[in-house]
Amino acid sequence: MRHGKTFNHLGRTATHRKSLLSNMASSLILHKRITTTTAKAKALRKYVEPLITKAKDDSTHSRRVVFSYLKSKESTSELFGAVAQKIADRPGGYTRILKLMNRKGDNAEMAIIELVDFNENLLKDTSTKTSTKRTRRGKKTAAPAEAAVEATTEEA
Repeated sequence: MRHGKTFNHLGRTATHRKSLLSNMASSLILHKRITTTTAKAKALRKYVEPLITKAKDDSTHSRRVVFSYLKSKESTSELFGAVAQKIADRPGGYTRILKLMNRKGDNAEMAIIELVDFNENLLKDTSTKTSTKRTRRGKKTAAPAEAAVEATTEEA
């Protein structure tokens, strides 16, 4: 029985699962966003986030450890290059899972997993929304002050 076992085996043997997660992690690092099933995305998050944390420390040992998981020179160099620079000050939570519609063929739950700091559209939207926010309270207090200034100019 599997009481209390939280690791998702994804219906695969250990070696197949290890290869699957390694390939998906490499693709995520290279492309910054991939579409997969929700179960695989959640398993990939647990797999790739410790690797991204290791990339903050650019030492030979951490590069070798990450390479042993990813098995790809291109993705390792991308992780320690562009990705490590963007996530340098982030304390965690490097990935985001966005759920999609179910897949047409087998009705599987689909999701997009992406690196948080590389979604340019979302970063633009949050910056513009915060700068244009106004409150009614500020307008009401400004109006009586203008009326008082006009009243003093009329008396003079």
